[in-house]
Amino acid sequence: MAPMRPRLAVAGALALLIAAGGAVAGRELWRRAHQIHHANVLGSSTREFDPTPTQPAPATTAAGPVEVPWTSYGFDEARTHVVPATLRPPYRTLWKRGVGIIEFPPSIVGGVLYLQLQRGPLYALDATTGDIRWKVDYKRCAAAQPAVLDGVVYAAYMHPGCVKHADNVQGFMVALDAATGKELWRFTAGVIESSPLIHDGVAYVGSWDQKVYAIDLARHTARWSFDTGSRISSSAAYAGGAIFIGTDDGQVYALDAATGKLRWSTNSFGSAIGGREYFYATPAVAYGRVYIGNTDGYVYAYGARSGHLLWATQAGTYVYTAAAVFNRAVYVGTWDGNVVALDAATGAIRWQTPVDGSIHGAPTISKGRSVPLPTLRFVVSRSPTPG
Repeated sequence: MAPMRPRLAVAGALALLIAAGGAVAGRELWRRAHQIHHANVLGSSTREFDPTPTQPAPATTAAGPVEVPWTSYGFDEARTHVVPATLRPPYRTLWKRGVGIIEFPPSIVGGVLYLQLQRGPLYALDATTGDIRWKVDYKRCAAAQPAVLDGVVYAAYMHPGCVKHADNVQGFMVALDAATGKELWRFTAGVIESSPLIHDGVAYVGSWDQKVYAIDLARHTARWSFDTGSRISSSAAYAGGAIFIGTDDGQVYALDAATGKLRWSTNSFGSAIGGREYFYATPAVAYGRVYIGNTDGYVYAYGARSGHLLWATQAGTYVYTAAAVFNRAVYVGTWDGNVVALDAATGAIRWQTPVDGSIHGAPTISKGRSVPLPTLRFVVSRSPTPG
């Protein structure tokens, strides 16, 4: 049976809203039923911790800041969710357009927003006016951010209709002309929920058919595939010649990016004791470590080279979001409605701030400032329990 996914309740969240007291009770029942009780594991800055900053400086010229393209999920290959550009309040509305359920943010390249909706449509919108440049609709569910490179948009698709969750249904990654939306080619596999990771002419995705694929962008075929033995909903991150990805049975894998050879694998607390907790979150790689949240409520830090567990901290009842990593801190959102900042070296909680609802989407850091989650990502749901 497929793991329960709180994000699938977003569309009907308001209809499911009950009295405040009932919502609190429902959230508490969810916490008690699904929380894995395990002591936190504290880390150290002396073990497999490289304090060198991993993010580039803001792009500028003699005339001032320049436009920074946002080509894929998490902004960079390591998926750190740090944008080297200035984005500060107060904000003002330039335009708005109703399109449907937005689960992942758009990629922004050359003044165009490439936005993939949960129910399947993919839009190319003028970033200045909001005008539609083109639209394609494969009538399939989508839970990913497209990647854009060299005039091509790479988008992942799941099962038809966005209703049935069957492991044997086909999905695909499609390559589209960024200027026209014309389909160039597609790679067919099982359902693909991963946001494509593009590195050195290869797209990396995980699939519900339990495999990680390295898709050659020139040949349109797989250079290699790796069978994890479990459905994959997470997306991959890249650093140091390896890709890192989590699975629905609570495992994290490090694979050689060139060959697909296993470097290491490890597990969450829940999977180690036979629990159903899983990694939906995409890992973020920084400071020589892999940071990833799990539905058991913990955020884990593993050594990028060794796979050793370096720390594990319970941040909430359910950590569905990918982490943003900046200035030696790891930021996540939790199902029980908190934004949490953890020390990247030790895992100690620096601070946490409650918000009005459950958090499903990753935070984004802009030049050292955490962008408000509900404003940027439409990630707050008022549903009291996952559906």
